[in-house]
Amino acid sequence: MTKTDENLKSAFAGESQANRKYLAFAQKAEKEGFTQAAKLFRAAAEAETIHALNHLGIRDEIESTLENLDAALGGETFEFTKMYPEYLEVAKQEGNKQALWSFDVANKVEQVHANLFQKAIDALKAKKELEKVDYYVCGTCGNTVEGEPPEKCPICGAPQEKFFKPS
Repeated sequence: MTKTDENLKSAFAGESQANRKYLAFAQKAEKEGFTQAAKLFRAAAEAETIHALNHLGIRDEIESTLENLDAALGGETFEFTKMYPEYLEVAKQEGNKQALWSFDVANKVEQVHANLFQKAIDALKAKKELEKVDYYVCGTCGNTVEGEPPEKCPICGAPQEKFFKPS
């Protein structure tokens, strides 16, 4: 990998993290009543997404849908089989209950994502159209469900009202 490739990879990671951080900052600004600051954070977050996608495109990391699903499945599988179990163990040893909760629900949801990606891969490989369903995401833990959201999130126990349908 060339130095420029390394820099593109690093820049993609940095821009992606800035996007998420700015969206979190926008939520906080909204809660505090600073609507204009929230708008600014959201605008900057969109710009960071454009930067990240430009960097990713230059690296030719966007493949066919089937290859992208395989890559997503691999990432999710790594997270719930290796990354989060290790993070959970450290948080447990350090007694950090908040991190333990966050890692635990993320670990469980990554398994859900892996199953959803595998289902999509299986359909594409069988040359079948994916079932047309809406997806709903739990606003507390990120659990992702097909169809209607459950009355209570099976991962974190949040009520149905906490689920939203991504655009």
